[in-house]
Amino acid sequence: MDWSSTHDVMAAVAQDGQALENVSDELKGNKEVVLAAVTQHGGALEYASDALKGDKEVVVAAVAQDGYALRFASGELKEDKEVVLAAVAQNGDALYYASDELKGDKEVVMAAVAQDGDALQWASKELKGDKEVVTAVLAQNGRALQWASEELRGDKEVVMAVATQDGDDAL
Repeated sequence: MDWSSTHDVMAAVAQDGQALENVSDELKGNKEVVLAAVTQHGGALEYASDALKGDKEVVVAAVAQDGYALRFASGELKEDKEVVLAAVAQNGDALYYASDELKGDKEVVMAAVAQDGDALQWASKELKGDKEVVTAVLAQNGRALQWASEELRGDKEVVMAVATQDGDDAL
């Protein structure tokens, strides 16, 4: 596309964030343009400059719109608890892209599984074996039992809670 001004680019990305893919490298580094794009379509973060993939304000705007945009964030921001919490609040499965340390953070994992019980599959081994976490998940998604530790899958109390919540469909 041939845009004659930053104003034209702003209008385009505000309407379709994916249009960021087609702008100049200079504009992919323009924070105002990138913020407009990721606010409309979080995945547009993929086309932002590396510097802006490491800008917390830009990344939080992207993940608030699409949690999966976390995959395009800088490594440093994948380790940032505030950023990851924003991502998993929008899409629990964004936990997959979080740092290993945050996959073991109980607050982050609880936020992820509250949004999507199947996010338990991305949690640390320790939290898959944490009865409080697993019980919270199973209260809303009995099928997530498959992601719990082997020990908890064999725990009568846990299994009975699933059977009570989901009936025969969960087992």
